[in-house]
Amino acid sequence: MTAPVLPGAEPFSHDVPADPDADQATSDTANTPATPRVGVLLCHGFTGSPQSMRPWAEHLVAAGFGVRLPRLPGHGTDWHDMQVTTWADWYAEVDRAFHELLAGYDRVFVVGLSMGGTLALRLAERHGADVAGLVLVNASVKPDKAVIKLVPVLKHLVPSVPGIGNAINKKGVSELAYDRVPLKALDSFAGGWRTVQTDLPKVTQPTLLFRSGKDPVVHPSNSAVILSRISSTDVTEQVLEKSSHVATLDHDADQIYAGSVEFVRRVAGLGN
Repeated sequence: MTAPVLPGAEPFSHDVPADPDADQATSDTANTPATPRVGVLLCHGFTGSPQSMRPWAEHLVAAGFGVRLPRLPGHGTDWHDMQVTTWADWYAEVDRAFHELLAGYDRVFVVGLSMGGTLALRLAERHGADVAGLVLVNASVKPDKAVIKLVPVLKHLVPSVPGIGNAINKKGVSELAYDRVPLKALDSFAGGWRTVQTDLPKVTQPTLLFRSGKDPVVHPSNSAVILSRISSTDVTEQVLEKSSHVATLDHDADQIYAGSVEFVRRVAGLGN
């Protein structure tokens, strides 16, 4: 039986009302392009929850964008629930939310933290120009610790190991994440790494990449791999000097929020 969703871990969505006068305005000014409606999909990280992305989502709403922030299967309840979910389940959920936005908006951007960045890259690899742009925060595309090579065996011996969540420098702020890492789920995530890294050259979209200067969870070499292998020509990297892994809740969060809005507006052609 699935555990109840933890308070604060709920999914979040917001839609921008359609302008009832838009069609008339377009017909009146046939040579003037209509302002595109923009949607943004936010993807949270491994063993985390929408709580780590909620302030960012609310900032995007305030900027006038439609938003989807799904809760990945097995997340935001109890770590045991995650043991029976896989990379395919997590991808299917963000893909569902992506298509929901695609049906109602002219431009859809995808942003992600950690494994959420991995999922964002996979969406870009598979959906091409339908993904208008990417914003990645400490995205993960490879195993950083030697012990991960042992996970295919360890998962049959022990169900979990100590958690990786709550890597935040800012005092008084915490992440709603599991205190255990379910090894069957981690082994499935490793398969996602391999798939995403193989297909990185398929990523051609404008990309804004944030990485923490000191990240105890995702090594900076992940960002180097992404930047060296994607085919995008519009690429910006920003280093977050004061933040740990969960930078979306840390000292540099405002830099991420403001930078992402500026990026989306520029790429979508919305001006300032």
